[in-house]
Amino acid sequence: MTDAPAISTLTLRHRIPEDWAAGPWAEVRPLIDGVDVLREVHPEGTASSCRDWTGPAESWPLAVSERPRRVMITEPTCTAGCCGALYVTMRREGDRVVWDAWENTSDTAAVPAVVRFDAAQYDAELARAAADRSWEEPVDTVARLLERTLADSRWFERWGCVLTSVSPRRAEPGLPEALTSPEGVDVEFRQTEGPGRPAVAYRYELFVTRGESAEAQVRRLADGILADDPRKTAEREG
Repeated sequence: MTDAPAISTLTLRHRIPEDWAAGPWAEVRPLIDGVDVLREVHPEGTASSCRDWTGPAESWPLAVSERPRRVMITEPTCTAGCCGALYVTMRREGDRVVWDAWENTSDTAAVPAVVRFDAAQYDAELARAAADRSWEEPVDTVARLLERTLADSRWFERWGCVLTSVSPRRAEPGLPEALTSPEGVDVEFRQTEGPGRPAVAYRYELFVTRGESAEAQVRRLADGILADDPRKTAEREG
């Protein structure tokens, strides 16, 4: 009698990258049976950003269907073409989710074997992680809520501009406090192009505090931006 293939458990853990070049947002690292196997086979790689988990479920980085899909599951802070990346093919087979055909293009370590998950547990963990906010630091919460407030206001469109990003700004690790900027939120937008008018980028460098609620800070910061033409009060880039 042939033993049934082992069924693994998927756990998704938010982690703020220690490498400054990896970006300001948390990555969402997949653990298999509680083990960060990706760290073992591609230690220099980072997993998908939590920003990639904000859309519909079918767009999430680890979403699966019956059609096999090759996914870059970790990548370096430079580019996959430079330092390699870790890929896996994932698909749904009945009540199972299968990860196989692993490929490590950095060619530094062996790759995992075939991994099978219970599809119900897998889907539930993806939904839980997409909704998880417990990992957020105050600067993350302010950035997330401020982005929503500014996007919903459609304020930038009134002035012929497009909001391009809102992101937390963390103190750069490894530097003395005197040499690094305080924590805050960066808001970037650009003026849309038109006849005889090239696109121009603008930026706000906003500061957050730990003694004021995130909601109060968002109201204060948004009020300052929405009070006037943002091109007058933001810093022009370039």
